[in-house]
Amino acid sequence: MYNVRQIADDTWYIGVNDNKTAQFENLHPLPEGVTYNSYLILDEKTCLLDTVDWGFAEQFIENLEHLLEDRDLDVVIVNHMEPDHAGALGEIMYRYPNAHYYMTPKAVEFCRSFGFPIDDVPHTEVREGDTLDLGKHVLTFVEAPMVHWPEVMFTYDTTTKVLFSADAFGTFGLLDGRLFDDELDFEREFMDHARRYFTNIVGKYGKPTMNALEKASKIEIKMIAPLHGPIWRKNLGTLIEKYQKWATYTPEEKGVLIVYGSMYGHTEEVAYLMASMLVQRGITNVKVYDASKTHLSYIIADGFRLSHWVFTSVTYNMTLYPTVNAVLEDMKMLNLQNRTVAIVENGSWASRAGKLMLDHFNSMRNMNVLNPEALSFQSSLDEEKRPELIELVDKIVEDYNNTEL
Repeated sequence: MYNVRQIADDTWYIGVNDNKTAQFENLHPLPEGVTYNSYLILDEKTCLLDTVDWGFAEQFIENLEHLLEDRDLDVVIVNHMEPDHAGALGEIMYRYPNAHYYMTPKAVEFCRSFGFPIDDVPHTEVREGDTLDLGKHVLTFVEAPMVHWPEVMFTYDTTTKVLFSADAFGTFGLLDGRLFDDELDFEREFMDHARRYFTNIVGKYGKPTMNALEKASKIEIKMIAPLHGPIWRKNLGTLIEKYQKWATYTPEEKGVLIVYGSMYGHTEEVAYLMASMLVQRGITNVKVYDASKTHLSYIIADGFRLSHWVFTSVTYNMTLYPTVNAVLEDMKMLNLQNRTVAIVENGSWASRAGKLMLDHFNSMRNMNVLNPEALSFQSSLDEEKRPELIELVDKIVEDYNNTEL
């Protein structure tokens, strides 16, 4: 049963919902699913822009065949070769052997490495500024390497002013009949999806993302059609502003992220005690995470969102608690930077967690560590240590109040 929708003159959405896959890239939880977006332009030449994950090819092919009716497929544009978008490419090559493929030289290499018979079909390697005339619609290609793979490009329809943006501006989450951003409450329903998507999938590549945004700022865009999530036609400024913050590792909000690793609850008690102290001093934008119970993708997203962090960890086998270490390793991998941090360690003997957390933060860029010598307690926080904790909280509050975003 086909399910399509027109989004602009001669231009159709033919994507699919995925409410079955548990983890995106077999890593990030998808409790509310994800979409694989594909688009079709019906001009003098018919033009398909990207495909979908192979597991959802049946619905996608039904959508495509319904719109083509008795016409052949003339052009296939591959903006991104990741299998969740190129998985059905082989099926398209089989069904439409006369179609001409357009993609970057690196994408051609990836086609070969993924086993698609690109050398058996007509194809053109395109570069920045190349154009393609479909009849009424003239497309131009914009290279966007490392957003977030090296072969990525955007396709811009100069006729409708639609930017087909590959994975850029995508989000997690399903489309429940509402396709455009102005048909849903983006702030309430999709902002967290968009943030967690960008920060964990694209977040490492801030500079390439800014390069792509710079290119996009020079063209008139009426609509952004990404490969995941809703199509943007109203809140473009809001979305681009968020991307600029995420791509430059600038906090969105003043607030405190508290991440803890606790074996028997004593370190957890300190985390929540600090949260209570902060709130009583006027800082109410506080988010507390147990690194052992929350998938790190959610912690990463709030790490991008908030200006101040507190990390408190038990020492485990003379090293850092594994789940806290995993969060910090991921933050480093994603180039997270420009934050103010406080460190608290717990160790019944030979505490080392504080030093190891400090080593992590010292290897990250522009991290303001308020207490390089971590606040340290043994097993549980006693009343003798409470004044030190109060002093650290006061430091956080002072820095917070002096921070301008």
